[in-house]
Amino acid sequence: MAEQFDLIADFREDNGKGASRRLRREGKVPAIIYGAGRPPRALSFDHNKVLRQMQNESFYSSILNIKVGDKSQAAVVKDIQRHPAKPIVMHIDLQRIVEDQEIRMNIPIHFVGEDVAPGVKAGGSVSHLITDVEVQCLPKHLPEYFEVDISKLELDEMLHLSDIKVPEGVEIPELAQGPEHDQAIVSIHVIKAAVIEEDVDDEAAEGEDAAKDDAAAESGDDESSED
Repeated sequence: MAEQFDLIADFREDNGKGASRRLRREGKVPAIIYGAGRPPRALSFDHNKVLRQMQNESFYSSILNIKVGDKSQAAVVKDIQRHPAKPIVMHIDLQRIVEDQEIRMNIPIHFVGEDVAPGVKAGGSVSHLITDVEVQCLPKHLPEYFEVDISKLELDEMLHLSDIKVPEGVEIPELAQGPEHDQAIVSIHVIKAAVIEEDVDDEAAEGEDAAKDDAAAESGDDESSED
């Protein structure tokens, strides 16, 4: 099971852009929590505390314990809006979860064994084609991450979604859509530098045009001196 995080929240009654701007000026993050057959509820969090917790990769794939006063609600992150240029969290969307209802979450993939892979020793480079994968499971089965061992991967070989070892109770919905959806997740290939061939004919033509321009300029200067 993934790591659990505790987040202290306050209910907020004011909605709209103006209210959200006021909260941000006060060092708060506006948020909303929804799901589990209950109406959405507007919340706010301490910005700096949330920002610190967001530095942990597990924050995005873990069960969050949202505390408001003496009440708690388990939830997961569904969306985070950030400022495009500053380290500021603009808004957080949370989804309530209940023990007997399956959820879908994106789980990060950790690749191990890259330094000893035969393909790397043969001069290849590792390409991480997918860094996270969507899973479906009950909250109690939610993994923190998937570990994929590529220590035996040869040059020009790759691994696919089906090579991920998922624990009991966890499914990858993409694979249920058929073999054509079994995407590659990592590969080892020799990266060849592309050779850019210069077009000699174009260069010659540019040289001729430049010579004509110079000749025309010189002719113009001669006419001006005669005047």
